[in-house]
Amino acid sequence: MNILDCTALELGRKIKEKEITVAEATKAVLAQINAVEEKIHGYVSYDEESALKRAEEVQKGIDEGKYTGPLAGVPMAIKDNICTKGYATTCSSKILENFVPTYSAQAVENLIKEGVVFIGKTNMDEFAMGSTTETSAFGPTRNPWDLHKVPGGSSGGSAAAVAANECFMALGSDTGGSIRQPASYCGVTGMKPTYGTVSRYGLIAYGSSLDQIGPIAKDVSDCAALLEVIASHDEKDSTSVLRQDYDFTEALKDDVKGMKIGIPKDYFGEGLDEEVKEALLAAAKALEEKGAIVEEFDLGLVEYAIPAYYVIAAAEASSNLSRFDGVKYGYRAKTYEGLHNMYKKTRSEGFGPEVKRRIMLGSFVLSSGYYDAYYLKALRTKALIKKEFDEAFKKYDVILGPAAPTTAPKLGESLSDPIKMYLSDIYTISVNLAGLPGISLPCGKDSSGMPIGLQLIGDCFQEKKILRAAYAFEQTRKYEGPEITKGGAGA
Repeated sequence: MNILDCTALELGRKIKEKEITVAEATKAVLAQINAVEEKIHGYVSYDEESALKRAEEVQKGIDEGKYTGPLAGVPMAIKDNICTKGYATTCSSKILENFVPTYSAQAVENLIKEGVVFIGKTNMDEFAMGSTTETSAFGPTRNPWDLHKVPGGSSGGSAAAVAANECFMALGSDTGGSIRQPASYCGVTGMKPTYGTVSRYGLIAYGSSLDQIGPIAKDVSDCAALLEVIASHDEKDSTSVLRQDYDFTEALKDDVKGMKIGIPKDYFGEGLDEEVKEALLAAAKALEEKGAIVEEFDLGLVEYAIPAYYVIAAAEASSNLSRFDGVKYGYRAKTYEGLHNMYKKTRSEGFGPEVKRRIMLGSFVLSSGYYDAYYLKALRTKALIKKEFDEAFKKYDVILGPAAPTTAPKLGESLSDPIKMYLSDIYTISVNLAGLPGISLPCGKDSSGMPIGLQLIGDCFQEKKILRAAYAFEQTRKYEGPEITKGGAGA
């Protein structure tokens, strides 16, 4: 069997049973990167030497009984907005091109203790602002299923790297669907946990009330296992929640008998591609045949989610990004006259157009005279959206819907029309506004062979319910990778 065809848990098991060494697994991934990375551009940076050195250390730790977890020795990638000590973390932006953190994010620290092997940092939309991974200062990532199409965003590099077998699993971050939408476009599984479950310490902030780190992997089991490692209470993050139960893999049972699944009628109206709709309804039917109770219902306020989200996210972004001024770290303009001119030139040269657009929008909605009209109104709308979900979860265990209205668009299509790009997040952003957990997993392909993603949404801290429903559905179909992974390196 080709090493790269293993899931992360299968590989971890083979390493533990001494069928495969950590170095062999790492070399297989590096060979695949060298074979396909020029076409995919999933990584911003990767370091073969340090990956192989880490593989040796981890192997020694496994042999000595230091690393005993199910993911020990598994090579993985980290999104480029998650701090890694001693490795450049750029948010795929020119303004942070030389930034090397002096500490690692808490989620990364948890992974180091688990004994995983880091391969590199994945490409993303600049400062996570975008839905296609085309706003990156280092150039776009391409979808492994069709190199003329986008991988989604902003965690497009992570999703593309997993789909193209350039790593076994990856970390992404999700502010408005940035894990689930690229997972849908790239035919992999991605999960956004309940807000506060994974520490945001070391995650470079975009929208602080919305951001969450989460796993991207080939299947539901890998996502659950990775979430189990990265989820923890962290005193360094004031929004971190102490949970009683972090045993997410316990939910992996092929049993949905009696589970109530709601399908919002609002999600299946105008704007949803017909082939996507058919695949989702077929998935709902498959769950119904396994004993779930599936019903349609009305979920209000869906139309207000996008305006509320972009007002709140842009406001928080304009505040968070004010720290990038050329004084403390990152890029500084070469020529300037005085402090104010240095700020202005540094930010003008360092930020890309999409980031500037959102900073300007955020500064506008927070400005005197507009704060009440826009920002406070958006916060009230956010509270009403949460209330709608609370009502829905009184009746249903899980909500089923699309992760994106279509399959992956062509490169350049969305970028030319920012509003069109914003609308592609319509089914994912409500989850972030309400702080809920959500998962996207493959449920079919369209007529051009592009993957379609199924999104399952749960109530706060009910990850186990969505994992159980996702796992049960996953048993009805086999994971399939794109053509680029066939006969790859590491056989």
